[in-house]
Amino acid sequence: MAFYRRVGDVPPKRHTQHRRPDGGLYYEELVGEEGFAADSSLLYHSQIPSAITDSRPWEPPDAATVPNHPLKPRHLRLHDLFPGQEWKASDVVTARRLLLANGDVRISYVVAGSPSPLYRNAIGDECVYVESGSAQVETIFGTLEVGRGDYVILPRVTTHRWVPKGAEPLRAYCIEAFSHIAPPKRYLSRYGQLLEHAPYCERDLRGPDGPLLATDDGEAEVFVKHRGPGANGISGTVLTSPHHPFDVVGWDGCLYPYAFNIDDFEPLTGRVHQPPPAHQVFEGHNFVICNFVPRKVDYHPLAIPVPYHHSNVDSDEVMFYCGGEYEAREGSGIGQGSVSLHPGGISHGPQPGAQERSIGVEFFDELAVMVDTFRPLELGAEGLACEDPAYAWTWSVRGSEGRQS
Repeated sequence: MAFYRRVGDVPPKRHTQHRRPDGGLYYEELVGEEGFAADSSLLYHSQIPSAITDSRPWEPPDAATVPNHPLKPRHLRLHDLFPGQEWKASDVVTARRLLLANGDVRISYVVAGSPSPLYRNAIGDECVYVESGSAQVETIFGTLEVGRGDYVILPRVTTHRWVPKGAEPLRAYCIEAFSHIAPPKRYLSRYGQLLEHAPYCERDLRGPDGPLLATDDGEAEVFVKHRGPGANGISGTVLTSPHHPFDVVGWDGCLYPYAFNIDDFEPLTGRVHQPPPAHQVFEGHNFVICNFVPRKVDYHPLAIPVPYHHSNVDSDEVMFYCGGEYEAREGSGIGQGSVSLHPGGISHGPQPGAQERSIGVEFFDELAVMVDTFRPLELGAEGLACEDPAYAWTWSVRGSEGRQS
């Protein structure tokens, strides 16, 4: 995110002496992308940031997947996960349930009521969408206060932890990249400013409040997800630091975590139905993130407001339904907390009758987060565990026969 911020105590010139009140030096750390050739920030620590006293294995939540074979659309009921009061002892990091994944992106879901351990993802950036509840996200850059409808973008190797707030469970939809996640390039000037045609701007982005100076009570453990010999090349390590990592007195730069609320996305509409790229909010390598928000719909006198059937042959489409009524899916079993997977190779579109019902409608009150991938997605064990097996046949008058197969 090429949007400069300066927080806390930093020296007037980079890579120069910055001294503590007792005369000792602060420790400068560059956090940068793409080998010094892309966005970065400089952080100033009270202690040596690379110091560790122990390293032990950690097994992240199940990383194994199985192909979507035989090929068919899928409907996952995420609210069937975490039954009863199970969520109270769960945290956003170690209790994630893997739904879908490929070599570019992993999609998980979690319901949490307990603070997470300190954590960093060394594989790629994370985009966490808060379906409901609220939390503090404490990071080495400072604190983000987040709640319903917030996207939280966490750059790779940002040490952080999630602390749920209040009595309501924190429901989070986690999109983990094997790359970086950023606004679409077409929204940006060549210098990184969000342009006039973009559906949001820098004023809508909330950077961390801070810096966050934790009381240093001795050693601290940090759970690190990284590439290694585990399932699908994903492993974990717990590193023990001799001091708490939240010891940053100041930082500046263009690389840091931030939050963006879906209510601040300004939908682009037209006389006829707009294709999904009009709803794009972020992108990563080989995938995009879009959102469908409450909006006025197509106003051509002969418009059909719901989507046309389409075969996006290069993509698998994943839709997370997180609010309102989704007109195109009426009668399919889709509801709040559902995820649909429409794989490349099968045409998809509105349920039977949805097109006629939508004619004359002027406003859609719907909320959904979509991930389109450019490589096929496989299913995690938890995705299969909450699947509605009838969904694939809901377009067909012969649906009862399909459900028996």
